[in-house]
Amino acid sequence: MERVNYIPQMTTELKNKLNISVNGIEVSCGTESRILDALQRAGFDVPTLCYDERSGPQGTCRLCLVDVEIDGQTQQVASCTAFAADGMKVETHSDSITEYRKTILELLLSETSSPANCPRCLYLKKCDLHYAAEEYGAKWDAFESLVPREKASDDNPFIQRDYDYCISCFRCTNICNDWEQVGAITVEGRGQESSISTFFNNNLLESPCTFCGQCINTCPTGALTDRKIIGTTSAANVERTKSVCPYCGVGCGIHLLTEDGQIRGTEPDFGAPSRGSLCVKGQFASWEFVKSEERLKYPLLKEDGVFKRASWDDALNLITSRFTAIRDESGPDSLVLWSSARSVTEANYLMQKFARIGIGTNNIDNCSRT
Repeated sequence: MERVNYIPQMTTELKNKLNISVNGIEVSCGTESRILDALQRAGFDVPTLCYDERSGPQGTCRLCLVDVEIDGQTQQVASCTAFAADGMKVETHSDSITEYRKTILELLLSETSSPANCPRCLYLKKCDLHYAAEEYGAKWDAFESLVPREKASDDNPFIQRDYDYCISCFRCTNICNDWEQVGAITVEGRGQESSISTFFNNNLLESPCTFCGQCINTCPTGALTDRKIIGTTSAANVERTKSVCPYCGVGCGIHLLTEDGQIRGTEPDFGAPSRGSLCVKGQFASWEFVKSEERLKYPLLKEDGVFKRASWDDALNLITSRFTAIRDESGPDSLVLWSSARSVTEANYLMQKFARIGIGTNNIDNCSRT
């Protein structure tokens, strides 16, 4: 038999890779990689006020500009839009680029209200705009302040809209229109007169808005914030705990926001498989049941027509005796069990196993089976 040598096939990513240098560090990346991907891979960071990876590169804020050298020619390009090339040399923080970013940030700051009153910085965490301004030493009063934008009058209970902090990056409209495909908001006006508005009127409750909160979570400033949190917390004291939304069985990733041991709200977990997507319940209501006065905190057994607190042993013994009596008297198929779609997969599995093995019936169903 003729011997055949097996040669492993390289993946496309490994076979078609580019080698570039970022601030003197050699990095490998795929042929379709943007420069921003490569420099982040090398461990460097540049401001990206208009960029959200879900909606793709925009190149409007110009803060991610970097110096690149290829084939002996040097130029400045937006790292979020420009593609990497083999042998390219990238410098992220040259003196000219650093000064350029500072000037751009000061121009943006002149279009907004004072950083001292930014609602996101005060009640949640430092917003991307003011974080970058501090990093580059940009001053709010370096240029003459422009006339403040008129605040949107909107009585919806979820989203606070303060467009005097808007920098016209259009991340919110891109996420709403392209990622969520809702089309609830659009750009109205031009220049300093521009603002984010709804079609035909300016009331989110009368628009197609589903209040998923994606516009809030992509906004790099204090223009769009969670109205239920603003004014109730202090950014310095807010703690974030990685969790899973308990509202349904989808299992979207969230961060619980707490202060002094009390839950104040939620934020999406962009590192979870859900990639930051939440529904209105997950964004604004998945945690509120914790505060409910009607929430059951311990077992209750009815005695003489009145519910009284009981131990878990007493409650479970009662359930066991009732189930056993019904099964022995009328057969296992006289019992029907329902499992909750709000439970995790493992809990639903245990429920059906309890029905089939513990009781001996196939009468087990779940509201999410359809």
